[in-house]
Amino acid sequence: MTGSQSPIAGAEPFTVSADDGVVLSGDVVGKGRDVLLLHGLSSTRRYVLMGSRLLEKGGFRVISYDARGHGKSQPAQSPDSYTYSTLTSDARAVMEAVGALSPILVGVSMGAHTAAALVGEKGNTVGAALFITPAYSPKMIFDAESAALWDGLADALESGGPEAFVAQIDTDALDPRWSDAVRKATLQRMAQHEYPSAVADALRAVPRSRPFESWNDLNSLDLPTAVIGSQDSSDPGHPLKVAQDWAEAISGSELLVEEAGQSPLAWRGAAISRAVQSLS
Repeated sequence: MTGSQSPIAGAEPFTVSADDGVVLSGDVVGKGRDVLLLHGLSSTRRYVLMGSRLLEKGGFRVISYDARGHGKSQPAQSPDSYTYSTLTSDARAVMEAVGALSPILVGVSMGAHTAAALVGEKGNTVGAALFITPAYSPKMIFDAESAALWDGLADALESGGPEAFVAQIDTDALDPRWSDAVRKATLQRMAQHEYPSAVADALRAVPRSRPFESWNDLNSLDLPTAVIGSQDSSDPGHPLKVAQDWAEAISGSELLVEEAGQSPLAWRGAAISRAVQSLS
């Protein structure tokens, strides 16, 4: 797992004002077909392609931005303004501002859920979508145990910073080969946020929001798609069964998963980039 919030050489930075005035920070690099990157909860725009520059060198214009409250983007004006409705509205604002025409959406976890909500809306023009390690299922119930998990992570971040956040993460279910890499990468990405309290707000609000209500919402998607899942031994927080369910629900979608014992495809920017190329 790699990635950094350092500027990408040759990238053109931009800012976009969301519908509610929140200023989103992003950049564009390359020329060609548009690809819009949507990162995961508590992550940043640098943790989608993980530093790979294969797309920008291969005829794509790569558009990335930090979700509200993450990275360099401003916090929401209210702690509960981190819903999928708001996140999809932000994505539309970015697409309009940079003139993204029929982009390929590449979303990780929260970003995958946002992408699914976005392509499911009437009137949106999206060319293809790559959903990476989705964690949401319409069958899931946000119960007291779920609330305690996410609120505990938010509380740890607010009270003790990135180190306390990492300490709060349960790595017991991880294969020992990956536990150190996960801790190191998580600590690295959590240090990239300019507004940690906003990330804590998002940790409380996003998991309580629903990007879509039924598998039928995925059944109706009519565009090239693929789903990248991870083995549970490396990423139990994004169960492989959920990725399998997404691929099954979306007609014609391909499921990509690493072989047992290999590092996750979701950590490999070149593998993700090749999956994007296959959708174009």
